[in-house]
Amino acid sequence: MRSSRKETRQMPVYMVMEARVRNQTKYTRYVEGLSSILADYGGRYLVRGGRTIPLNEGLKPERRQPGLFMILEFPSEVSLRRCLTSNEYREIWPLCHEGAETRAFLLEGEIP
Repeated sequence: MRSSRKETRQMPVYMVMEARVRNQTKYTRYVEGLSSILADYGGRYLVRGGRTIPLNEGLKPERRQPGLFMILEFPSEVSLRRCLTSNEYREIWPLCHEGAETRAFLLEGEIP
C-alpha cells in the first residue's frame, strides 16, 4: 500500500556567476578560497572558467564577449544561503568584489 504522504526531497539549486576580471590575483584568491569552503555546505563546482562562446547573433556590442562563468551546485537553497552568509565566505568576498565585476543568480533545478 502506498503512503498518502508526499515524499519530501530537497531540490538542488545552482549558483551561476559571470565575472569580468579586473584584478586576476585577487579573483584567483577568491576562487581558491571558495574552493576550500564549498564542500562544508554541500556545494560543488559543475563549471569553472573555460571558453564561453556567444550563441546569439543579436547581442549588443558591449556584451559580445562574455566574462568567465562558474556554475555551482548545492543540495538546497538553504545550503547555498548558509554558504554565502558564512564567516568563511564573508572573509573572501572582498577579494571577489575587488577582483571582478560580477553578476550572480540562483537557479532552482529539478531532477527529471
